[in-house]
Parts: sequence; C-alpha cells; structure tokens
Amino acid sequence: MTLPEPPEKKEIKMEYKEIEPIVKKLSDKSAFWQKDYKTFRVCVYKPFSPLNGDVLNYGFMAPYLVVFAENDLCEREMIDFAQKNGLEQIAKDFDSSVVFVRPLSLIDGKPCDWEMASGEILGELISNSRIHQYYKDGYVVANNRFTKSLDGYFVRGAIFRLCLFGCGKSADFIAKNYLTHFEGDGLWGRSDLAPATCFLENLSVVPENCANDIPVVSYKNSDKINDFFAEKCHYFLKKDDVDFVADFYDFAKRFRRMNGPLQIDKDLEKDGLVIKPHIFTVKTSPDNLGDDKETENHKIGCFAFYNKGLFDEGKKAVPLVLGFHGGGDSCFFFATMAGWANIAHNNNFLLVTVENHLNSTATEMLEVINELKKIYNIDETKIYSTGFSMGGCKTWDFVQEYPEVFAAVAPMDATFDVGQNVYGQEVVGGINEDVSVPIFYAGGETTPLPELPFQAQKCLDRMAYALKINNATAKYDVKLEDAANWKNKIWGIDGDFTIKTFDNSRNATLTMELFKNNEDKIYNIFASISEQGHDCHEHTCEHAWEFMNQFSRIDGKIIGGEKDKIIAKIKL
Repeated sequence: MTLPEPPEKKEIKMEYKEIEPIVKKLSDKSAFWQKDYKTFRVCVYKPFSPLNGDVLNYGFMAPYLVVFAENDLCEREMIDFAQKNGLEQIAKDFDSSVVFVRPLSLIDGKPCDWEMASGEILGELISNSRIHQYYKDGYVVANNRFTKSLDGYFVRGAIFRLCLFGCGKSADFIAKNYLTHFEGDGLWGRSDLAPATCFLENLSVVPENCANDIPVVSYKNSDKINDFFAEKCHYFLKKDDVDFVADFYDFAKRFRRMNGPLQIDKDLEKDGLVIKPHIFTVKTSPDNLGDDKETENHKIGCFAFYNKGLFDEGKKAVPLVLGFHGGGDSCFFFATMAGWANIAHNNNFLLVTVENHLNSTATEMLEVINELKKIYNIDETKIYSTGFSMGGCKTWDFVQEYPEVFAAVAPMDATFDVGQNVYGQEVVGGINEDVSVPIFYAGGETTPLPELPFQAQKCLDRMAYALKINNATAKYDVKLEDAANWKNKIWGIDGDFTIKTFDNSRNATLTMELFKNNEDKIYNIFASISEQGHDCHEHTCEHAWEFMNQFSRIDGKIIGGEKDKIIAKIKL
C-alpha cells in the first residue's frame, strides 16, 4: 500500500505589529488592553495622568515598569496590584503604564508556567516596544515619516530604563535569564538588552551568576541570596518589605542603559536645576506639513531647564539655547541623553527643548521664542539653536530661513538638501545666501545615515553652503566621485586648524576642523566622532556650547569668533 504524501509544511508567519490593540476605557479615564505575542501575553494598564501627555512627552524619563506576574491574574487583579504596590503612582508621575507579562507555550500558544517559559520573552518584548512622539493608551502608533507608511503598533516603553519586577517563580525566571547581558533588537537596531534594574522577591534559589553592573533590589530573600548579590552587584539594595515607590525614587530612578553600559543620571533637580513645562498656542504657518497643517492654531509643548535663582529680580539677562530632538525622540531624551541639561546647569544658561517639533515650522518657532521672552529675561543677543538628527535639520532650517535671529547654531548628525525644510519641501521665498551664522556641525564617523560629506552629495553640498555664507577662505571644490583620493577622508579638505579631544566616557575622539573666514575669524567648525554611529553625547555638545557662547548678534552683526579665543575654549 502506498502511503499518501504528508501535507506540505508551511511556515506560519504571525504578524503581531499590524494589529492595533483593542482598548478598554475605564471609568476613571484609565485604559487597559492585552495582546498575545509569540512567547508571551502582555496586559497594559495605563492610569490616567494629568501631565498633558498629548503635548508633552515624558516617555524618555519614564521607567519601563514590566511585571513578570507569578500567576495568572484577571484585569481587576492586575490593576489592584499596580495600585496597592505603588506602580500606578509611578506610572502617573511620568504619564506611563504598568506592563504585565505572562508566558505562552511555544507548542500551542496557550498560557504556561514560568518553568516552561521561553528565555526569549524579554527580547521579544523589547523588540515590540518603542518610545515615540505618537502614542496613546500605553501604545505607540509608529508612522514612518520617510516612507509615509505605518511601521506598526508597539508597547510604549523606554527600554533603556527597564525596571523588571518578579516574585517567586517569575523572580527565579528573571534570575536565570536576565541578570546578564544579551543582544537583541533595541531602540536603534541590535544592542545590549540587559535591564536597568531588577526587583526580585522570594527567590527560591541562589542565582548561578549575575553581571556586576545590573542593579538589584532584593525583597524577602534569604541571607545566602542577599550575600550573593552583595558580593556580585555594584548596586544592590536589600529590603525586608516591598516599597516600589520609595525604592524606585531613592535607588532605581537614576539608572539607565544605552546599548550596554550602565549609566547613572545626575539628580540635577536636587542640585538646583529647575525643569518647567510650557505649552504655547501658535498660529499655524502655511508651510506646516505636520499633523496640525490644516488647523488655524496649534499647541507646541516644551521644557525649560535652568538653575534656581537664575531669573531672580536684578539678575542679568541670560543666553537661550533652543534644543530639538531626533525624529523618534523627545525633549527629555535630548536634554538628558545628549547632556544639554547638565551643560545648562554648569554654564548658567536657559535651555528650552521643544517637543514633537516636526509638527511645527521654523516660522512658528519664532512665536515660541517671543513667548519665552515674556516669561524669562533672555539676552536677545545670545540666542542659539542646536539639535540631533531631525532636530539638526530643524536647526539648519533656521540658518536658511531666519539667520538674523541666531548668534550661532550647532546642528548635529543630520543634513538635507540645501533649500529644503524638514518636510523635504522647498523653502518658500528662497533661502539665506549672505547672512553669516557661526556653525558647529558634528557627525558620527560610523553612522549608517548620511551625515558626513564622504557619504552623500547632500552632505557635501550642506558643508559647502555653511562655508559660503560664513565667507570661509577655504576653497571647497571637492567632488564626491573623488572621495577615495580626498586628503581628508571625511570632509574632503582639512580645516585651517585641526583640534582633537578625547572622550573618556566612551573611548572616542572628537576631531574638529576649524575654518577661518575673510576676517581671520572662526565661524565654522566641522567635527567628527570616532566609534560613533547615529548618536549624540555630552562631550561633543559641551564643545558646541563653548563655540556658540563666543558669539553674539548685535544690531544684526555677529560679534566674536577671534581664532585664539575659539581655539582656547574648544581645547578644554
């Protein structure tokens, strides 16, 4: 007898990201939803928060509160857990969520115990998590600005501030799998996914190992287990009673992890830095192609960072630095991750980072500046702009459209075609061709994106434009097709002066090419950072500030730029 051929095995590809969560709205304006992924089920409780999260994004400061629930819990039990243990309050403080995770069987996709759970759960959760300016009810609607398509729906959470909670069997699971460094799909590609802090209660066994840079909070564990953590962990907190709120704010809040190394945030507010939110209503300009393009007026959110007492009566006017985040980032990301808040703290200027600035134009930003002048004693001769990635493009926009407003600028990690705005459209009415604006531009030497002249024609054209408007004496006539023969492999030509500084925090070298103008002054610095991809760090930003701060604009004329002073400052 001939047996029939077995049916052809077809790979079943589950699509998880394209399905928008079905959200249950609760009577107190909170929200709850759940979704099954390959290895786990996620249940998200988003408590109501009064923080105007639709205009101001606290996400990059928010902890990613992930509870590996020991047992199956119903909706009410999860909410009760969040409320009784203080996780709800922490989430409210940051307009964030509490995320509950239970394992699913790889065989039939049904719930299973932690003993049978896949070690891939956390990696899969992180690959389906994002922080983004477009979000609601604890999930992200990820629209691709460049392809004009939907990337999908993601659990909202700052993976570099992952706080992982486990009790009993789930704590054992965390200790077995995640007290170490492992690689997966992170915020910007493959990266180290180790948690920022683990909260472990009632472990049954001593962990086999633990990376020394993973902070651990131990609840109700044996002396033997606590002795293990005390020996292994650089950051360890032993508690007899569970107190998530106190232990988060006193211990875990300061930790974050970007692509591997544990980083510790400075408590700038404790040191006297004021962080103040603002929401302004501006007239929508005709060239606005963002989400508010068809409105008469729209809101712009921003955060001001300044030292306590800086604006006390009788104090002199202070410089203003406008900061603009990257396309998928936020105010807090740019202020803290790039170090600008710390730089403002150390140098006594007003930093204002603008939220979701891709929904606003350069013209509308002038309204924001005018509103800020009504609130703060700003030195109008010392107004500067800086930005990362798409925020760098916004800063380039100012150079093109409103150069007379700014004393200097520092766009970073982004170029776009000369004459275009952040929407990829031609600037209406033409662009600046003859008003000088001192420019500090920086990009990563290993970036996959077009940031530096050796990568793309638009980058080369942008540098040529920057040198032209500042009357540089250098002849910049390099051709992209000759890049292999360039004297300077990044910029095409060397600057009139070259200065290198070393960033000990990440073993990187900042190489700055300084270009003189026809007055023998330095109006252009082009900088590259070794071992850096598409990123922005305090060491570079500090040098950008030292450059910008040498300039004022008085009666339309740039004051400053003497080469000896510039060189002395940026060597620091």
